[in-house]
Amino acid sequence: MLLEGWGRYPRFESEALGLGDPLAVPGLVASSRGIIARGNGRAYGDAAIGTRRTLGALGLDRMKAFDPQSGRLTVEAGVLLSDILAAFLPRGFFPPVVPGTKLVTVGGMIAADVHGKNHHRDGSFGDHLEQLTLVLPSGQAVACGPSENADLFRATVGGMGLTGIITEATFRMKPVETGWIRQRTIVAKDLAGALKALDDSDAATYSVAWIDCVARGAGLGRSLIFAGEHATRQEVSSERPDAPLLPLASPGRLGVPFDLPSMTLNKASVAAFNELYFRRGARNGDKPFLTHWHPYFFPLDGVDRWNRIYGRRGFLQHQCVVPPATAHAALAEILDRITRSGKASFLAVLKKMGAGGSLMSFPMPGYTLALDLRVTDETFALLDQIDRIVVAAGGRLYLAKDARQSRQTFEAGYPALGRFNDLRSAIGAPGHMASHLSSRLGI
Repeated sequence: MLLEGWGRYPRFESEALGLGDPLAVPGLVASSRGIIARGNGRAYGDAAIGTRRTLGALGLDRMKAFDPQSGRLTVEAGVLLSDILAAFLPRGFFPPVVPGTKLVTVGGMIAADVHGKNHHRDGSFGDHLEQLTLVLPSGQAVACGPSENADLFRATVGGMGLTGIITEATFRMKPVETGWIRQRTIVAKDLAGALKALDDSDAATYSVAWIDCVARGAGLGRSLIFAGEHATRQEVSSERPDAPLLPLASPGRLGVPFDLPSMTLNKASVAAFNELYFRRGARNGDKPFLTHWHPYFFPLDGVDRWNRIYGRRGFLQHQCVVPPATAHAALAEILDRITRSGKASFLAVLKKMGAGGSLMSFPMPGYTLALDLRVTDETFALLDQIDRIVVAAGGRLYLAKDARQSRQTFEAGYPALGRFNDLRSAIGAPGHMASHLSSRLGI
C-alpha cells in the first residue's frame, strides 16, 4: 500500500496491517522486521511508514479507567485526542498538553513527545505520563514509567516508535472550570519584540506567536502573540451569560475538496493574507477576551483536509528549536532567507520552550519556529541552507515533522543518539523496528 504523512511527501510502499486486539501485537511484532506503528497519519513526513510493514493502531481505541478524584486516565494507544476531549471536557477535565491538532492518537503523542503552547511552564506530554505498556521487538510486553524500566521509558517517549509498539498509557488530566480561554493579544513590530513578548508571557499558562514570514526590513518577524488562560466560571458567566460553560468542538464546516493548483499559494497571496490577519489581530490590542477552546488550540482542525491547499506534490514543515543565546541571530537569518527567496510560508508559528525531557525529545530551552513550504526543488535547497543555520546555532529539527533532513543535521542536533542506539541494540530493535525516517537518518 502506498503511504504518506500529513505533508503528503514522501510516499512509500509498505504493507499496512490493521490492529484491533492488543493481544495480537506481540506475535505480529516478533514475526516482523522493518515494522513501525502508525496512529492517525498526522506525522508530517516518513516517521510512521515502516520499511516493510506498518501497523495501524487506530483499532486500539478503548478508554480503560478514569479516576475523577485524581484525573488519572488509562487508555489504549489508538485512542484519539479528540475522543478524550469529547468524553472528558464536559466533565471538567482537559489534557495536560495538546499539540496543534486534536486528530492524533495517544501512542503518537508519546512517540513524538508532543509539546503545546504551555511547554515553557508544563513541559511536553511525556512529562505527564505515569506509565505505558510497550511491546518489545521480542514480543514481550513490559510496563515502563519514570521509576519502572526508566531507561526504556525515557527512550520510548520521543523515540518515534523505534523501541517497540506502545499499546497503553496512563496520564493525569487537569481540572478546568470551563471550556473557554481568556486570550490576550500582544502586537510585536519585529522579531526582537516577539521574543521579548514571549519572555514577558512566562507567567501565562499558554503562549504562542503567529509570525509574518513575508514582512521585511524593519518589520522582519512582526508577530501577534496570543497568551491564554483557562477561564473561570465567574468570567464566562459575567461576559457570556448565555454560553455553555463546557462547550464541545463545533463540527467542521469548511473543507478543501480537491488539490489546489500549485500557484494558489504564492508570495502575493500569502502577503495579502498576512496583512489582513495582522491588522485584524492588532485591532484586539492588549484587551483580553474570551475565545472557545477549539480555535485557540486547534485552528486548522476547522478546515478538513487543509493539506490539499499545497497541491498534490505536498508540502514540507520545517520545525526547529534554537537556544536562547543564539535565537535572535539565527531566527532573523532564517526569516531573512525565507523572505528573500520568495517562498512564503503560509503558516508560521513561534513558541518559547522550557527544559527538554527524554533522550530523543525535540524540546530544549529556547524558541521553536515552524514553517510550511510547498514542495519544490528550490524549497529543498532553501531548507538545506536553513538547516546549516540551525546546526550552527546549536539547535535541532523535530522528527515528527521532518521529511528530508540529512543524517549529519540529525546527528548534530541529538547528542543522546549514542545512548538511544545502545538501548535499541540491547532490546534487539535495529532492523526490527524501522521506519523510512529511521532508515534515512541511520538510526
